[in-house]
Amino acid sequence: MSETYTPPRVWTWEVENGGEWSKLNRPVAGPTHERELPVGRHPLQLYSLATPNGVKVTVMLEELLEKGHSGAEYDAWLIDIMNGDQFSSGFVAINPNSKIPALVDRSGSRPIRVFESGSILMYLAEKFGEFLPEEPAARAETISWLMWQMGAAPFLGGGFGHFYAYAPERYRYPIDRYTMEVKRQLDVLDRQLAEREYIAGDEYTIADMAIAPWYGMLQAGEAYDAGEFLQVHEYQHVERWRKTVFARPAYQRGRMVNRTSGEPHEQLRERHDASDFER
Repeated sequence: MSETYTPPRVWTWEVENGGEWSKLNRPVAGPTHERELPVGRHPLQLYSLATPNGVKVTVMLEELLEKGHSGAEYDAWLIDIMNGDQFSSGFVAINPNSKIPALVDRSGSRPIRVFESGSILMYLAEKFGEFLPEEPAARAETISWLMWQMGAAPFLGGGFGHFYAYAPERYRYPIDRYTMEVKRQLDVLDRQLAEREYIAGDEYTIADMAIAPWYGMLQAGEAYDAGEFLQVHEYQHVERWRKTVFARPAYQRGRMVNRTSGEPHEQLRERHDASDFER
């Protein structure tokens, strides 16, 4: 039994108390340094990293380009969160929350900033008229599952992932608590996919793009080295769906963008042209 923690009357910030991720979090907002963001030649400027939240957006952009939307051409600039790039004055100006990804649409008379990955997916879906059904019931179902992902993933990443893989010390209670919740979430998805080809129905939508980088990777055993621990093979409908989504050429390109880990052929630190994938 670990020593019980008694919270002090007034909490104080201990910078080195969060393990290897301690530099990413602080109890105040705003920039830590002055630095402008680079701007490329395309209508859409993305500032991101290939975390699951970042992959959602690059997959969406590649899917739009696959459908022939030339207006979806984009520059993807790497934001090194371990180096504190998200706290630069330029980045904070487009996302006051200092989290990747963030998008600037420069196609109109004035730049439009869009932050939060789910918001970016909806913005692009509505801008280009793709991957978000117009029929009211199908649209509502898609948006419901998109919001499900936005609400559920913090239990997976900041909850299970942190305490199982990244916390400086492992404690049974938080690991058990978040393992139970993550397995429940996987079961929610498995039951949904037992009767549908994709998350929201028979069409591939932004709901699939949002959920696959988180729960598809988890089911594939690619997240937190926890596949055996979570017994991810039990979720056979999630596995079938994951393989379908991961096989899409646009998904395969999108998950490479702003990636800095894995095999060299899996990485594309920045994307400024479609030909970048051929180098």
